[in-house]
Amino acid sequence: MDTNKPTSIRKTRLLAAVASLAIAGAIGFGAATTGTLPVLAEPVRVETQLQNPGFADVVERVSPAVVSVRVAARMEPAADRSPGGFFFDFPGLDDLPRDHPLNRFFREFRGGPDENPRFRDQPNRPRPMSQGSGFFISEDGYLVTNNHVVQGGSELVVVMDDGTELDAELVGTDPRTDLAVLKVEEARKFTYVAFADDTQVRVGDWVVAVGNPFGLGGTVTAGIVSARGRDIGAGLYDDFIQIDAAVNRGNSGGPAFNLNGEVVGINTAIFSPSGGNVGIAFAIPASLAKDVIDDLIKDGSIERGWLGVQIEQVTDDIAEAVGLDEAKGALASGVQPDSPALTGGVKAGDVIVAVDGNEVKSPRELARMIGDLDPGKEVELTIWRNGKSESIAVTLGQMPAEQMAAAEEPAVPSSGGDTLEGFGLTVTPAEDGTGLVVTDVAPDGEAAARGIQAGDVIRSVNSREVKAAADVDEAVKSATEAGRKAVLLQVERDDANRFIALPVERG
Repeated sequence: MDTNKPTSIRKTRLLAAVASLAIAGAIGFGAATTGTLPVLAEPVRVETQLQNPGFADVVERVSPAVVSVRVAARMEPAADRSPGGFFFDFPGLDDLPRDHPLNRFFREFRGGPDENPRFRDQPNRPRPMSQGSGFFISEDGYLVTNNHVVQGGSELVVVMDDGTELDAELVGTDPRTDLAVLKVEEARKFTYVAFADDTQVRVGDWVVAVGNPFGLGGTVTAGIVSARGRDIGAGLYDDFIQIDAAVNRGNSGGPAFNLNGEVVGINTAIFSPSGGNVGIAFAIPASLAKDVIDDLIKDGSIERGWLGVQIEQVTDDIAEAVGLDEAKGALASGVQPDSPALTGGVKAGDVIVAVDGNEVKSPRELARMIGDLDPGKEVELTIWRNGKSESIAVTLGQMPAEQMAAAEEPAVPSSGGDTLEGFGLTVTPAEDGTGLVVTDVAPDGEAAARGIQAGDVIRSVNSREVKAAADVDEAVKSATEAGRKAVLLQVERDDANRFIALPVERG
């Protein structure tokens, strides 16, 4: 026994050394030996929750709730342009032989219903105008689509997943968000879908789009959420979810589902140089759609709060000119007559930085905040005026119908007047005694670089009314003494105000 003990000890020590090397390999050899190499962290690893690698289960459940929307409009027949009924006539046609091919042609098509049996007993039937997609949101037949799908239509037909065609009535539309609600009166319970909480939607989440591209009927495509909060210039309520699922013409008004079969967005627009799918589609977020749809079902229309100001972006230059620490809020470039803003004391040049204590980051955000409030509600506006913050109370009005009027071309005054050399402007006092009319703009000056044109009227500089070039010089001097690097010009063009910040280093 004693003679074997050294061998046993050697084996034990050898096993211990091997174990030490194994541990060192597991935690990083350098850490186990010299300690000079860093211990590497685990790489990012995402455990997917997608158990079934496909979308068939989702599609099978939601497809009965998705419909095609066919729109038709009654069109009056075109007025006759000649006594014969056709829209053109030529001398000598009546002298053609009876069996001449042209005689037969004009006999059939020239006379209209009286002479052409093809046109007899043809009522003024609705003609197909457009088609899109939609989906049911209640078992009693309410469904959603886009406003641009049904706009101008007189007859609406929805085509179910099984091919059944049902007449639908228009409940209400909201052009600003491009949403419309229809109603099908039928003694049945419809399969319907619910809206998702789109605040939980993340870039990279799967989405399934179901719709009616090119009138083909129920078509399913899949993709991911590519981006959120997209502004595509469609309107004040732009806050689109961008998806890369294939969306084409006819998909408008159709839903984009998550893997739970909930609607995360309503497909409404695509970006496409060719008119076909290039993998960039935009959907109205479920949260915005749901609020609008509830109001349309309840009232048939949308009532939005109205402030009555023209607003524009606060740039870094404008923030510097008015003394704001950062570029935020919405600059009131004009106040409409007889508006709540005018009554409440808002002035052109004010920067609205908060509504009821909620910070305003941009003009678009201000428009949404006011539009989401009810007419008649009193709100507290926090404004930045003359280098300090003030609060004013405004009672919101009802947003009026949009009106468009062509602006008259302003007369460009002849050149001449005082020169503001630092800005590259020549100005002369306005005829109404308020403001300075721009008569000439140096092409290489600061003003030209920022879009000021001959014919513009400078109404104020840093909220001070100007009637002479000396008033501009005084405003520039005050801004320089206050340590500001720019001044803010209120410029009027075509009866509309805009504000332009000009640097004063050379002014």
